[in-house]
Amino acid sequence: MIAFPEDLLAEDVLREYVDLLVRLVEAAGALVIFVGAVIAVVGFVLAALPPRRDREFTQVRLSLGRYLVLGLEFQLASDVLSTAIAPSFEEIGKLAAIATIRTLLNYFLRKELEVERAELALAKRRAPDAPQPAEKTQT
Repeated sequence: MIAFPEDLLAEDVLREYVDLLVRLVEAAGALVIFVGAVIAVVGFVLAALPPRRDREFTQVRLSLGRYLVLGLEFQLASDVLSTAIAPSFEEIGKLAAIATIRTLLNYFLRKELEVERAELALAKRRAPDAPQPAEKTQT
């Protein structure tokens, strides 16, 4: 059996390591959301340039939504980590509230993404090569 120094597994030492992990996971979540936002801004600008492509706006929203969902998952993971070592009832209550809010946000965001995907698929099936309303020319 491996013998660990007693102070290595002390609660305060473990809490320091877990706090570092929490910050890293939170930073990863923030980075995912930031990258998604930058990609969405670039996609939005490209879709808004003439000729305007309305379908691409939906693609931009879907892309941003996926990044937001993933970022929220990282944030929730950091909240779970933060209560991993000897949590108090207050910390557990906060985690429950935060997890509920983030789970609801995630749920409704996923539902909205499903609707967007369905609308995009329907639009592609109706007229895959037809010009968008903004692209129509008057005769």
